[in-house]
Amino acid sequence: MIRMLRFLKNHKKESILAPLFKMLEALFDLLIPFIMADIINNGIVGQNSRYVLIRCGYMVLLGVIGLACSITAQFFSAKASVLACAEVRHALFDKIQSLGFSDMDTAGTGTLITRMTSDVNQLQNGLNLFLRLFMRSPFVVFGAMVMAFIMDGKTALIFVATIPVLSVVVFGIMLKTMPKYKNVQSRLDKITDITRENLTGVRVVRAFGRETDETSRFEDANSSLTKSQLGVSKISALMNPLTFVIINLAIVAILKAGSIQVNLGALAMGSVVALVNYMNQILLELVKLANLIIQMTKAAACAERINSVLAMEPQMKFGDMKVDFEQTENAVEFEHVSLTYDGAGEASLTDLSFTVKKGQTIGIIGGTGSGKTSLVNLFPRYYDGTSGSVKVFGHDIREYDKESLRSKISVVMQKAQLFSGTIRSNLMLGNPNATDEQLWRALETAQASEVVRGKTNGLDEVVEQGGRNFSGGQKQRLSVARSLVSEPQIIVLDDSSSALDYATDASLRKALKELHGHMTVFIVSQRANSILHADQILVLDEGKLVGVGKHEDLLNICPVYRDIYASQFHKEELA
Repeated sequence: MIRMLRFLKNHKKESILAPLFKMLEALFDLLIPFIMADIINNGIVGQNSRYVLIRCGYMVLLGVIGLACSITAQFFSAKASVLACAEVRHALFDKIQSLGFSDMDTAGTGTLITRMTSDVNQLQNGLNLFLRLFMRSPFVVFGAMVMAFIMDGKTALIFVATIPVLSVVVFGIMLKTMPKYKNVQSRLDKITDITRENLTGVRVVRAFGRETDETSRFEDANSSLTKSQLGVSKISALMNPLTFVIINLAIVAILKAGSIQVNLGALAMGSVVALVNYMNQILLELVKLANLIIQMTKAAACAERINSVLAMEPQMKFGDMKVDFEQTENAVEFEHVSLTYDGAGEASLTDLSFTVKKGQTIGIIGGTGSGKTSLVNLFPRYYDGTSGSVKVFGHDIREYDKESLRSKISVVMQKAQLFSGTIRSNLMLGNPNATDEQLWRALETAQASEVVRGKTNGLDEVVEQGGRNFSGGQKQRLSVARSLVSEPQIIVLDDSSSALDYATDASLRKALKELHGHMTVFIVSQRANSILHADQILVLDEGKLVGVGKHEDLLNICPVYRDIYASQFHKEELA
């Protein structure tokens, strides 16, 4: 939690003024019992109405000033906590953006979402209460004890005995609940994961009639979360009753000791009333402090989880070399490359070696799980191979600057992803300075121009979240256009035409072939006809490269390719 306070350094004024005004309010609160004692001892006992009214006016004035101080403190504490947590969210988002694919796989998407939302909200509430009460409550407790000694030293010893007992109760419960709140947040991660999976995969769940099973899985996770929350709540619930019992016993002791002092003439009646009020103030402040500690315990658990993300270091370290694609004729080179994902039992790719020339069209085919996507994720350096060397334009990819490397390689993922905004804003993700002419040229190549022209607002047509107002084929074509806008040297189409009909797929491949320059095209596909005319075809089987060559050659020398082709075409065509 202390490390989170660094986010308040840009809001020093608010962070200082909030507790300062709360201290002023507390000071005025401490004066109220003192004035009440004066009213009883001098006004009521002496039956001086004017004296009573003047002192009551003082109390009203102190109340108004205290209210103004309280509102001002609330404003500054809320402002500081909101602005600081806005910076926390920015820092978290920046950190997540810096993480590689393998880091994201390790952390888990559901966990990162929870830390960006629920954990930051808990931290914001904790900071708000911290700024308002972390100095006020101890100040009131200490001040009330000092005022009690001013009133009567002997009776004030009850305060000295009561406060340590209260402290043991409060801090004991805090230490007991802190690890339990961490456990609650971890179980909340599980709920988020399951919810996210079901929302993104709702069509699959319904297609297979698994609603009941998924509901049962959610209920089990929810029951586990509920059980954890109830367990920690039962311990936290002990705070108020225990503190009230201790305070009320202390008040009984004050009344007894005070009555003896009054009978002996050593203490005035108003002073006894003031001492009881001071004890009640201590009660109220300790209840506030108890609630603050509970909230701070939650906030500390959340802060630790946030810090664990901020402390993550990306596994990939990039160099500072800029890509110069004119130095060599080779676009991509694999030399004995293998890849094993973190936590995987076996390798996804094993000992791959091949060379791709600039301007070539490369087809990649293989059965499901053969490692096609794993292969094309290596040369943009989304993942690092566990052994071997991957070279792009003659240099190992580890030597390149990240922005320079990825600006030259454009990847259209298997799942087309559009962002809320407009068609124009989505296309310009690849190149923020692109002109309308460049956008339309990319749309023509991607066979998406008629999609945009068919919309009322053209390029300014609204795109809803995830592109849900577009069909699967339209999203794929717009994704291809977005990649082309950046004018890359290498473009990867990772099964990105699966939702297209054969004619549109063929038109897209033809348009890509006719592009000017030396752009290298990788086409990952389940369809053999999508890669028939590729300059080179890579055939994968269980992570191994079992065939390299043109279509006609592979039919003769590669049984895996021949089986794939035979399963999609008539035997007469194969013959």
